[in-house]
Amino acid sequence: MADHLPSFNDYHCLIIPGWCGSGDDHWQTHWQRRLPRASRTRVASWDEPERGDWVGALDRSIQCIGSPILLVAHSLGCITVAHWAARAEASLRIAGALLVAPADVERGSVRRELSGFAPIPMNRLPFPSLVVGSTNDLAASAQRATDFAAAWGSELVMLDDAGHLNPASGYRHWETGFSLLQRLVVPALSSSA
Repeated sequence: MADHLPSFNDYHCLIIPGWCGSGDDHWQTHWQRRLPRASRTRVASWDEPERGDWVGALDRSIQCIGSPILLVAHSLGCITVAHWAARAEASLRIAGALLVAPADVERGSVRRELSGFAPIPMNRLPFPSLVVGSTNDLAASAQRATDFAAAWGSELVMLDDAGHLNPASGYRHWETGFSLLQRLVVPALSSSA
């Protein structure tokens, strides 16, 4: 495991966890420790999420960062990004967004705690983005992840049998995920040349 990730030196990586936050063994927590500059959104409650609070926390976090930003969202955090982008003025500071295992809060089996995030905005995101889905994610079918990527104008990466891409499905450090985040860096660097 490399200690330094120099390709991300020019970016601030803003971590947007999902429902219940990202605990100590979650890949987002490990990434926050590894990336040269990283922070995470702070909400009133990770367990009883309220859309206005989560979207506001994302907006406040973005406003406090002066360098180009890479959003790194998981699950309900992906839906938070979609809500923020649908209502916020375009921020040129967002270099890209890695949207991992977006939660389908419109599915019939959605938990009460998450239903306040419906309906899901299906507007094109005003920045480059990459959706990572799984063929067996109980939080969103492969078809729904595909639909999100198409609506948001995102590149899609579909992983086989990756579950919800969380510690319960074996995704703790998720070293290979850095190569997906890297895909958002390359276009940003080439467009500024």
